[in-house]
Amino acid sequence: MAVIHRRPSVPVNVGGVMVGGNHPIVVQSMTNTDTADVASTVNQVMALARAGSELVRVTVNTEDAAAAVPRIVDTLHQFGVRVPIIGDFHYNGHILLKKYPDCARSLAKYRINPGNVNIGKKHDDNFRTMIEAAIEYGKPVRIGVNWGSLDQALLTRMMDENAKSATPVDAREVTLNAIVASGLLSAQHAEEYGLSRDRIIISAKVSTVQDLVDVYRKLAPQCDYALHLGLTEAGMGAKGIVATTAALSILLQEGIGDTIRASLTPPPGGDRTEEVIVSQQVLQSLGLRSFTPQVTACPGCGRTTSTFFQELASQIQTYLRTQMPVWKDSHPGVEEMKVAVMGCVVNGPGESKHANIGISLPGTFEEPVAPVYVDGKLFRTLRGDSIVTEFTTILNDYVERNYAVAETAQVAGD
Repeated sequence: MAVIHRRPSVPVNVGGVMVGGNHPIVVQSMTNTDTADVASTVNQVMALARAGSELVRVTVNTEDAAAAVPRIVDTLHQFGVRVPIIGDFHYNGHILLKKYPDCARSLAKYRINPGNVNIGKKHDDNFRTMIEAAIEYGKPVRIGVNWGSLDQALLTRMMDENAKSATPVDAREVTLNAIVASGLLSAQHAEEYGLSRDRIIISAKVSTVQDLVDVYRKLAPQCDYALHLGLTEAGMGAKGIVATTAALSILLQEGIGDTIRASLTPPPGGDRTEEVIVSQQVLQSLGLRSFTPQVTACPGCGRTTSTFFQELASQIQTYLRTQMPVWKDSHPGVEEMKVAVMGCVVNGPGESKHANIGISLPGTFEEPVAPVYVDGKLFRTLRGDSIVTEFTTILNDYVERNYAVAETAQVAGD
């Protein structure tokens, strides 16, 4: 695993999941269903949890949504899904938390955007009401600043002060400073109202990579609050994945960040769990956490005109991820396993020897055999039409031999 020294932060208990301190960086996600639709929301939360999301956020924007939250949580518990549910509040959170106490109790955390309550105005009664609800029900709060809904009163004041300064900076710098100030001032107010430091998480989200890096580099040295990272409105497809990976990787490599989300826009009917997989892969690629066995596969070239190795690599990666919910408890450590599926003899044997299990498939004009390596040594050479089945069997046998939980010895006399 990579040696990355995490920025020290105060740990926060979010429904039994510890965020910050020396605890592992937490992966979270958010539903895009109508929260008032209990069945759809439960199904999506379950899918996200199965994919590995350790916290799931839902929108609480209407009275129907607030009323549905307790039923969502109860239904999840009936199915044995205990993932903490976070309520995302804007504009009317102070009303909903007060009017629907069962909602306030059921949620594991509240997300408050200071730009969408009344921080920065002449009073902050709405913000205070939400903090008092968090105190009453023993819930942590994420103070989530977003530059798309930044406290305009605060930004205007800081712009005016900058204009009068002897050494003014550009508008971008003032905006980033205002984002940081909004989060820190809101956290300060929350503490003044009685919310303890170990119940506060801050995020400062923007939608461009360099701005996100700069804003967290400003924020992190100024506080010891746990920090949530995410590139907001990252976008669709490769653009969203690459931008998210670029931004989070820089900050995580610098030890900044206690929980992360990939805010990806799925295509119509697309799989929402992709944002979980991307977050996991960022952490695993950096060596910060392991979630599922990794498959090394070559990109293919003129030596690999057959797509067979690509199909096998895809099948094995899908199989490993599908098996992880089963293996997670029964085969601890299997998430560290490395598998290589290579398409020809150039790098195939070498990569296979570096993996726990590797197979080098025949490339164009090569002898139609597939040597399999286990722990760096040639284990067997496969031939014919049953290569996939035989390789999967070898893989399963390896998992059973090397990662199975040892049976607890019976106590004498039992």
